[in-house]
Amino acid sequence: MADGPETLILRQDCLQREAAALCRIEPRFRPVWDHLDEIPLRLRPDGFSALMFAIVGQQVSTASAAAIWGRVQEAGFDNTANVACASDQELAAVGLSRPKIRYVKALAEAAIDYPALHHLPSDQVIKTLTAVSGIGMWTAEIYTLFALARADVFPAGDLALQEAAKRLFDLPERPKEKAMRAMARDWSPNRGVAARLLWAYYRMETEREGIGE
Repeated sequence: MADGPETLILRQDCLQREAAALCRIEPRFRPVWDHLDEIPLRLRPDGFSALMFAIVGQQVSTASAAAIWGRVQEAGFDNTANVACASDQELAAVGLSRPKIRYVKALAEAAIDYPALHHLPSDQVIKTLTAVSGIGMWTAEIYTLFALARADVFPAGDLALQEAAKRLFDLPERPKEKAMRAMARDWSPNRGVAARLLWAYYRMETEREGIGE
């Protein structure tokens, strides 16, 4: 990450300004940007519940994750203290698997200082989060990008980003995480904008393919 304070993407005007800078670095993003009335900002609240929600959603459908999360909230297990005090049986009763029970317990026991994360460099935020069992690189990068609004974070392991890059840049195959991360270095300090444009492009492409099916 660059030295000095990191750029934050908090509003659409910030996003548009950084998109213009990105398109000067990589002009092939320009047609995607021109197609969009607004680039999806996708900001979300930070804190324990945001990371617990990410754990709940691992390896299940969106509908299943939403149903389980509703039961989690109803039981009051979307905060650190209640999860720390809950029994495994109580957490299982709202739909959490044994591995996810371990993960949310580890997250509660980690006692992360969430406000302090706002003042750490992104690489240190990611290191802090991935030290917790159940929090992988993708989850940590998504949190840093959307809950902390960092402009230069790129979740290179995201399959939709990889597929969008393959299509947009006419690559012979979908780049794996290591290649995707290397490619994204050229887009710094606007990698978070590149991610948003690639996600938008992926949606446009998949919706186009769905017509008439």
